[in-house]
Amino acid sequence: MPETIRIQFVCLGNICRSPLAEAVFRDKVVDQGLGDRFEIESSGTGDWHVGEGADNRMRQTAADNGHSLEEHTASQFQAEDLEAYDHVFVMDKSNLNDVLYFDEDDRHSGKVRLFREFDPQPGDYQVPDPYYGGEEGFQNVYEIVSRTSEVILERLVAEYDLNSGPVEP
Repeated sequence: MPETIRIQFVCLGNICRSPLAEAVFRDKVVDQGLGDRFEIESSGTGDWHVGEGADNRMRQTAADNGHSLEEHTASQFQAEDLEAYDHVFVMDKSNLNDVLYFDEDDRHSGKVRLFREFDPQPGDYQVPDPYYGGEEGFQNVYEIVSRTSEVILERLVAEYDLNSGPVEP
């Protein structure tokens, strides 16, 4: 069992969906007292926003729901991330294809999953991109991310037996 469980959330530009998932999941992990067991990051498959902060509308939505994206800086998913992370959760099927493109020998496909595979209300299994929509789209994404993050954390706690106390070195 890894000492630190490395999680990465991936969307297109890393300014809306994946930074929100990173922040919400991190807050849920910390609330359960498991902050030292996880490393949580996010990235985008495209490079358009590398170095930028989160979208202002998503920052506001996050803040309205008790989370902060103020420290976020967008980055791009890299091929070596497949090796470095234990779990990669992608926001839509396009992101899934883009990430799996880097997995030339099909060694990592089991760790790359659609985020909404874990959503109790999965719809079409894709987190809609709110970038070109109105404010209600950002809140909808927050609701999807919040409930799905809860389930992912529950599953990881069970998978890694994190309720049994600290792991011996």
